[in-house]
Amino acid sequence: MIKTIVSEELPVGEKFEIKKNIIAGQPAAGKRLCVVTGTHGDELEGQYVCFELARRLNENLSALIGSVEIYPALNPLGLDSLTRGFPTFDLDMNRIFPGEINGHLIENTAHKIIEDLAGAAAVIDVHSSNIFLAEVMQVRINIAAAAALVPFAQMLNTDFIWVHEANTVLRSTLAHSLNSIGTKTLVVEMGIGMRITLDYGNRLVDGLFNLLAALGMWTGARPREISTPLLSTGGEVAYINADTSGVIIPAVEHSRRVRAGDELCRIVSPFEGKVLQNVRAPVDGFLFTLRTFPLVYEGSLIARIYHEGQCAAGGERAIKN
Repeated sequence: MIKTIVSEELPVGEKFEIKKNIIAGQPAAGKRLCVVTGTHGDELEGQYVCFELARRLNENLSALIGSVEIYPALNPLGLDSLTRGFPTFDLDMNRIFPGEINGHLIENTAHKIIEDLAGAAAVIDVHSSNIFLAEVMQVRINIAAAAALVPFAQMLNTDFIWVHEANTVLRSTLAHSLNSIGTKTLVVEMGIGMRITLDYGNRLVDGLFNLLAALGMWTGARPREISTPLLSTGGEVAYINADTSGVIIPAVEHSRRVRAGDELCRIVSPFEGKVLQNVRAPVDGFLFTLRTFPLVYEGSLIARIYHEGQCAAGGERAIKN
């Protein structure tokens, strides 16, 4: 069943609408899983997740207890224009939650989204990376919510769980706002902007069915293989930034183990034919973020590495030698 949760008139007679697809199985009071995506218009990985999740549920609806609610586009104007933020307002949709009932269009929209999602057994907020960086499939959790969320995150079939310190800007995100009112919300980050990575999408859908089963909402077949993710809980992440501007020549792929001193890429000058910087791994670890966009400026993020010495058990699928 398609339900409209936001409907507002636009200046030229069009309507701004946000809709969700409610897939209902056997009645069960309070059993509701929500999957949201499309908060940023240049992040498309979640579109495939929504499609594949709905397809699989509809094929075996009798095995579903309660309901799964799918929100493919929290920022439909951004998706239509491949714009990260909310067009015209020049605002990041994920920096205005929990919103304001008497605020302007986006603030009011954010308020209605929070109202609609509140009370779910879990909310999965699916994001992609930007067009510059490739990310492994990961769950990002604010340390303040780690105790409640890590057990859920471990069911989602991801490569990595990154528990990070609190950040002021994160307090205005959808996930922080929902977690603050007791609705368990996990942020999944994966892939690259403006692209769809089928492997990640299929794996996350497997993870969602695994979570549904754990919540007592799925009686059908469970995925045969669920990854045990690496778990970072103490800030054991090294950031590698460019020392100069230039063009990147990659030397490795992301989602693999690297050793201290391994070359990650070279930054070169096409004009002079010179290597300006050999970018090397400062530590042993798991390379979970890697810049893929060839042009780079001084200070730009090149990579993130989870320290090998701090790795918890798991991540067998994620790490490549």
